Amino acid sequence: MMATKFDTRTEGDLSLDHLVDRPWVTIVWDDPVNLMGYVTHVFIKLFGFSKERAHELMMQVHVEGRAVVSSGSREEMERDVQRLHEHGLWATLQRDDKI
Repeated sequence: MMATKFDTRTEGDLSLDHLVDRPWVTIVWDDPVNLMGYVTHVFIKLFGFSKERAHELMMQVHVEGRAVVSSGSREEMERDVQRLHEHGLWATLQRDDKI
């Protein structure tokens, strides 16, 4: 018989420092409206990406349905999402799940 180990930590066991320091990311999602050239242009304009990097990220959005375009504090990512929305792109933020 194989024993199964469960994580029994409660919410109170989580370190506040761990939750505060965990970075956030901005995700751009594929949409049926914006042209690929426009998305590339927005990435260059808002984030200062090279044309090649902006094209790579745009292709990731197009093929995989999403791409992470920035990371940082929650406030910074909220600003990035707002700027992307102002340019008509579909974007959200979430905690970075790589940590």
